[in-house]
Amino acid sequence: MRRLWNEFKSFAISGNMLDLALGFIIGAAFATLVQSLANNVFMQFVAAIFGQQDFTKLVVTVNGAQIKYGQFLTDLINFMMLAAVLFLIIKFIIFMGVGRGRAFGSQQCPYCREQISPSALVCKFCRQPLVDELPTLADARSQLDEQNRRRLSLPLPIPGRRRDTPDPPR
Repeated sequence: MRRLWNEFKSFAISGNMLDLALGFIIGAAFATLVQSLANNVFMQFVAAIFGQQDFTKLVVTVNGAQIKYGQFLTDLINFMMLAAVLFLIIKFIIFMGVGRGRAFGSQQCPYCREQISPSALVCKFCRQPLVDELPTLADARSQLDEQNRRRLSLPLPIPGRRRDTPDPPR
């Protein structure tokens, strides 16, 4: 029983579990914010166009039972807005270069069976090499520098013009 308790404690306090909990809390707060945007801004435009505050009052009565298709339409609009806002945020993050260095997906180490990055050269758990030949330290550093340069690509200056010289008079 003690071993089971220790395993549970290590699982509950692990970084992955804390990341998951933090992501859930932020996601719930973000969903509330988008729902507020949908209800207080977007649905007000619907009210201005269609003359109704929202679609929740739209019902169909069949054999005495009310089918609330208006509530479904409102929830569908909220979901679509949440999905669109999340899509735009992810596109912006990738545009800014934050998501480029991150490996999406994983592979299993053939030696220790832990999940590792698909681009890993050495397993971070058991330290076994995962490629036939490791690059030299100088080659690895130059590859890393090249990746960072591509990630931080800033606008280039206009050719033939120095930044420290004033504009010519017109």
